[in-house]
Amino acid sequence: MLDWTIYISFAGMLLMVFIPKRNLSVVRGLALLITLAGLAIALNAFLHFDPAAGVVPIRKVAWIPTLGANFFIAVDGISITLVLLTGIAAVAGVLFSWNIEHRAKEYFAFYLALIGGVYGVFLSFDVFLLFVFYELPIIPQYFLIAIWGSTRKEYGAMKLAIYSFVGSAMVLIGLIAAYVIAGGKTFDLFQLAQFPFSERFQYWAFPLVFVGFGILAGLWPFHTWAPTGHVAAPTAASMLLAGVVMKLGAYGALRVAMTLFPLGLQAWRHEIAVLATIGVVYGGLVALVQRDFKFVIGYSSVSHMGFVLLGLMTLTTIGLSGAVLQMFSHGVLAGLLFGVVGRMVYDRTHTRDLSQLEAMNLGQALPFAALIFVLAGLASMGMPGFSGFVAEFQVLIGAWRMYPTLAVICGAGIIIAVAYTLRAIHRSFFSNEPPAANVHALPPITIPERVGSIMLIACSLIVGLYPRLLLDIINPSWDSTLMSRLLIR
Repeated sequence: MLDWTIYISFAGMLLMVFIPKRNLSVVRGLALLITLAGLAIALNAFLHFDPAAGVVPIRKVAWIPTLGANFFIAVDGISITLVLLTGIAAVAGVLFSWNIEHRAKEYFAFYLALIGGVYGVFLSFDVFLLFVFYELPIIPQYFLIAIWGSTRKEYGAMKLAIYSFVGSAMVLIGLIAAYVIAGGKTFDLFQLAQFPFSERFQYWAFPLVFVGFGILAGLWPFHTWAPTGHVAAPTAASMLLAGVVMKLGAYGALRVAMTLFPLGLQAWRHEIAVLATIGVVYGGLVALVQRDFKFVIGYSSVSHMGFVLLGLMTLTTIGLSGAVLQMFSHGVLAGLLFGVVGRMVYDRTHTRDLSQLEAMNLGQALPFAALIFVLAGLASMGMPGFSGFVAEFQVLIGAWRMYPTLAVICGAGIIIAVAYTLRAIHRSFFSNEPPAANVHALPPITIPERVGSIMLIACSLIVGLYPRLLLDIINPSWDSTLMSRLLIR
């Protein structure tokens, strides 16, 4: 049943073709219905998922028999968590796009195509199928930014596309090499993972594939597409880009690179852990000096994704689980932050310059936006009671066991996060400047925006107060035959 998240997303994209362009209510309603259906399927599967079952096959049929490629859809605790995140982010993105009027039909068609590709990546256990789904979101993401974006939108869209295709080319070279060396008979992840690739081969194949995926995850120094793309993208595209698309890179690095090439992982894990730590600190320091509100959130995403990559390199249950939990937490919170900045603030004030926003004192003009941004900001910087605290704490515990020096440096990264978050809150919403006379005339926050905001902040709060809700699903995944050999006992 979970594979229907893929089918209905692409079906919704096709249905958009038959809707009259001027019928905006039907276009929006269909987009919301499709994403709600995907969320309902994901939530039902999550609530009924048995963590002890390991990897649960859903559908496996021959797809390209001459290559040994199958349409192999399955799920484990890692992928079901990220599928649930995708469903939540998809619904929130539609709610924050309720104001779209320019070419709305095309906008939501591209949006649903992107969502369908994301679902496909998280559910694919055939590496060729996973790669195909991994490529699909690049095209709709490009057009969403290039047509409906702002602030050098063509440049941001092209930079994202080029970086994505370069990373994909690196991944494809590594996968083809692995496929040929393994006998050229199958792309099945389980069978390829059991093949004894030589240490010499894994020494170059692992960094090639890991970095290829890591580019989309914001791995330093290949991260520069991320802030540019976030700033150029329309609100919902920013929410998806930070919320789920960056997770595709981290997921691919874990599911494919680390699983297929464990000897290469052992050879390169220290270097990657250092790069991840640099990303945490560098992203935070650059966010601290930004004047553009959206760039603050963009660089903070690079910093928080550094925690994900560092957690993966710990190769401990607590660190790996923390990395997956951080994917979920950052997906929810980054999406919410971009929703507030892009839709609630920028679309009303037509500026993201913190010095100009400081003069508006938006805490009085947009109190709901101020409240949500404060809550999301506190959650993002690791306030206890929210999901970010639990996720980053687990990553730091895992890092302390393997890389104590890097754990201390990342701890400093959290302090930097506190600084840039409080700076952004103060300058945008709670400055001492008296608001301009026309600021109080800003349009009020709409009901869809309020619903989307409450949904996202509630997800972070629920997971923060009761992290077992996700950890009881994620933790048993490391005991499966596919993942257990990664762990350092």
